[in-house]
Amino acid sequence: MKKLILLLIVLTGILLPSDVINTKNGLIFKIEKTNVNEPNFLKIDFITDNIVHIQATRKKQFIDTSLIILNNCINVDIKWNYYQKNNSHFLETQRIIIKVDNSSSMLTFFNKKGEIILQEANNGKIIKPIEFPCERAYSIQQIFKTHEDEAFFGLGHHQLGIMNYRGHDIDLWQHNMIAVVPFIVSSRNYGILWDNYSRTKFGDPRDYISIEDLNIVGIDGKTPGLTAEYFSDRDFNKLYLKSQEQRIQHKYLDVNDPFPKDFGEKIKSVRWSGFIKPEKDGVYKFRLYCSGYTKMWINDELIVNNWRQNWLPWYHFKKLHMKKGNVYKIKIEWIHDGGFIGLEYLPPSDTDYADLLSLWSEVADEIDYYFIYGETIDEIIKGYRLLTGKAPLMPKWVAGYWQSRERYKTQDELLGVLDEYRKRKIPIDNIVLDWFYWPENKWGSHDFDRSRFPDPEEMVRTVHENYNAHIMISIWPKFYVGTKHYEEMLQNGFLYLRNIQLGQKDWVGYVSTFYDPYHEGARDLYWKQIKEKLVPLGFDAWWLDATEPDIHSNLSMEETVKRNGPTGLGPFRRYRNIYSLFHTKGIYENSRKTLPNKRVFILTRSAFAGQQKYSAAVWSGDVAARWFDLKNQIPAGLNMCLSGIPYWTMDIGGFAVENRIATNPKTDDLEEWRELFTRWFQFGAFCPIFRAHGQYPYREIYNIASHDHPAYKSMVYYDKLRYRLIPYIYSLYWKITKEDYTIMRALIFDFPNDKNVVNIADQYMFGPYILVCPITEYKTRSRNVYLPETNGWYDFYSGNFYKAGNSYKIDAPYERIPLFIKAGAIIPAGPEIQFVDEKAANPIRLFIYGGEDASFTLYEDEGDNYNYEKGAYSEISFKYNDKDKTLRIFERKGKYPGMIQNRIFEIIYITPDNPKPFNFKIKPDKTAIYKGKQIKLKLE
Repeated sequence: MKKLILLLIVLTGILLPSDVINTKNGLIFKIEKTNVNEPNFLKIDFITDNIVHIQATRKKQFIDTSLIILNNCINVDIKWNYYQKNNSHFLETQRIIIKVDNSSSMLTFFNKKGEIILQEANNGKIIKPIEFPCERAYSIQQIFKTHEDEAFFGLGHHQLGIMNYRGHDIDLWQHNMIAVVPFIVSSRNYGILWDNYSRTKFGDPRDYISIEDLNIVGIDGKTPGLTAEYFSDRDFNKLYLKSQEQRIQHKYLDVNDPFPKDFGEKIKSVRWSGFIKPEKDGVYKFRLYCSGYTKMWINDELIVNNWRQNWLPWYHFKKLHMKKGNVYKIKIEWIHDGGFIGLEYLPPSDTDYADLLSLWSEVADEIDYYFIYGETIDEIIKGYRLLTGKAPLMPKWVAGYWQSRERYKTQDELLGVLDEYRKRKIPIDNIVLDWFYWPENKWGSHDFDRSRFPDPEEMVRTVHENYNAHIMISIWPKFYVGTKHYEEMLQNGFLYLRNIQLGQKDWVGYVSTFYDPYHEGARDLYWKQIKEKLVPLGFDAWWLDATEPDIHSNLSMEETVKRNGPTGLGPFRRYRNIYSLFHTKGIYENSRKTLPNKRVFILTRSAFAGQQKYSAAVWSGDVAARWFDLKNQIPAGLNMCLSGIPYWTMDIGGFAVENRIATNPKTDDLEEWRELFTRWFQFGAFCPIFRAHGQYPYREIYNIASHDHPAYKSMVYYDKLRYRLIPYIYSLYWKITKEDYTIMRALIFDFPNDKNVVNIADQYMFGPYILVCPITEYKTRSRNVYLPETNGWYDFYSGNFYKAGNSYKIDAPYERIPLFIKAGAIIPAGPEIQFVDEKAANPIRLFIYGGEDASFTLYEDEGDNYNYEKGAYSEISFKYNDKDKTLRIFERKGKYPGMIQNRIFEIIYITPDNPKPFNFKIKPDKTAIYKGKQIKLKLE
């Protein structure tokens, strides 16, 4: 738990006012309060010359430890100065200046040029007492002013289709499709790491309320409430009954308004209609939460048209400026499919959060955050990882293609998939065994149902030896009552008991609960059970599902808090967002001890600040198989990577599929599914992890379409291209570990001075040189592409040159997505292979794109052990000089067992006057025999 320390006066040589106290790397200020919700004390501590820790408290104590910050970055000596000027205090390092207003305690952060980076709003520090059943604490809010052109990114991933969060409200709580990282990056060269583990909100902190508080009348224009029409068909034709309803509140399993009798059996669809008569002018915010097929109109404008699987509803937001005296028509049509729906709103606020940076948390002892200044976003991310931990190097096979589905039901079925891939010569490196390989009533036992998986050890051996592949297995923090592992956890007090006490059954039909990873002993016991049952079988990676934790879906916020906890650290409400962090910590640390020579890989459905140090990747949850969801994955992934978590992936094709596709699909529906999956696959080939997964239809390339179908041809093309690019991708994996790099890059990373890129949510850089432009609409065969300001761009497929800073309409035939290469690029590509280690990457083809200087470092090692931590790896650096048209290949650094001593580099040189496609049929312009010593080549 967090420890508390008393404020101590430390004697120093600095002459300080009586209300200022010196600490090792900063100062403590006593605040003259002007309102009751202000803090009494403010603490400023420098971590580095560009990172500062800010704390504000109403107590006479500050929190001394953190659950996310590394201890070894706290006690570093920093050179800083203090002075007073114009009735303000100033703290200064070599990189930043912090001003503390003497009368208001308002903070302002400057760069060394004296330019304001960030400034608090008036009364920007708010600490309010709050009481819950289990504790008394505070809710906290920190508010800053923003610049007119400022944009905000990060915060984990959210399925809202938003790239730039400015003007939006983001609710940070772990959910199947929300992974929370309370780290925000500004286009104004700073980041804020918010050190709080409870539910947090960016933007407007108010809770949405029921529409019954809004002045709404039915379709007759006078009767209070919405007119509700219930239909016995799905086409809104056969009216079953009609009523007047004050609200739409069918969101949860535990607190819901009742539906009419025979709902579900005889009622298939609902229409709510009426008029909103606002009682004051201002911006109203609406939030529709729904599953099934839903449409919503306001003033005949269609603002929602979506489908979600019935068990996983999702949010849709709409802001509307309304005027008192006007009337606004509203209509909602819902084909429920057994799902959920709720409509809520927020009235106009006295505070315009659209022009503020506000962070609010539900439970805290103090305001606690880290300000990180950086001249680039890469430097800001580097600061985040300095505080929370570096990302270890993933196994090399992780960069290949992953095949998964829900689920392989038998041992033969799983092995048959790998067999088919190898027969067809379609590259693959990893297959995934999803849930339910155990006997039906033994969830958490880690046993196999031997009627379906007769010899799991032999299965894993066959994957490794016969198919040269890897296998990841799904493990949950979940236990059925009565299993041996359940009893072990129960006896040690490591289980959440409320779900058991209520006798709540899961969708399979058994009572279960989750373990508490906040206990170190629980983490160790959880691993002990895995070590005994699964480790001896030889699995390569761990898929940690439902790590929100999702004990039972579709419960209200309050009931979710009750079902989880108390934790080993205290009330769940306070620590709700870090379950996944501690769960991955236990797996990673114990795996390193048990298997010291095998790199850990963890895939999890949730994330938190610091989780990257546990070799954990995150995927975007059980998203739906719709074009809408495909489009939303792009900004979701980009913002997760902007949050400092470098390894992100998704279910290619979407997890849940509509019945029109899953059950006896019509020809047109099947063709739409194939195109959706293909477009998703094309995008996935340029993500940090390339992974297909989902429910029926089966997700294997050969099950999507026949070999002569454009879908099949396209997927095989991009799969093989991914494998050609392994030297590029794996070198970037190393760059993540060595330099805190980010491989999946929003355009703001590399083009911060181009204001046109700030809100672009459907283009990004894959590494430093490849611009990826996915297709996210059905039957689209071209799209507008903006080429950011630089020295120019080359079309990937033709080599044709384009001027930068312009938008172009680019062809996007079924089988291709637009790809561009930045002028001034070096891209290494290897031979055609079926798995990453099939053969050595020799020769390597270097595609050199002229127009600007370029560099790249090729990294190689043994691929799946930790010898790289001991220096067992090699680096070969390349540098292209555009002025004299030369390529310099520098002397190799380092060595490792099995390293290629002499190798061949084939150079393809592309310029505006000499375009060439990115392929392997064209003859090299130059060939270099490299023996580890520096060589220089003239390309023209």
